[in-house]
Amino acid sequence: MTSITEATNAAQATAAGESPKSTEKARPAKRARYVAPTKAKATKKAGPVRKTPKGAKRARSARDGTKTAKILNLLKRAGGATAKELMKVTGWQPHSVRGFLSGTVGKKMGLTIGSTKSEDGERHYSVKA
Repeated sequence: MTSITEATNAAQATAAGESPKSTEKARPAKRARYVAPTKAKATKKAGPVRKTPKGAKRARSARDGTKTAKILNLLKRAGGATAKELMKVTGWQPHSVRGFLSGTVGKKMGLTIGSTKSEDGERHYSVKA
């Protein structure tokens, strides 16, 4: 049902060469779904993994003045060093000292760490020769 004013407006618009205006609201178009961009192909292939020769030895020393050098000096003493001594020298927490002994000294440097518990309950760490 159209009103008289809408009909006259439509008639005037067609007479002037314009298209009549629609009274309906424009509907937005549906959004396209998101698709991830395609990955670019690698231009260079990975080479073979380089391994250390079997006869090569790991580094067993540290630079002078570093915390690693201080810890190694304490561990090489006759009685070794307690966890408290290592914490005092480095300023680290107990879990950091134990992690350093296990990871850096034990695995990376390839040294064997000995651990003994004294009668007073104090744990002593030392480097086994």
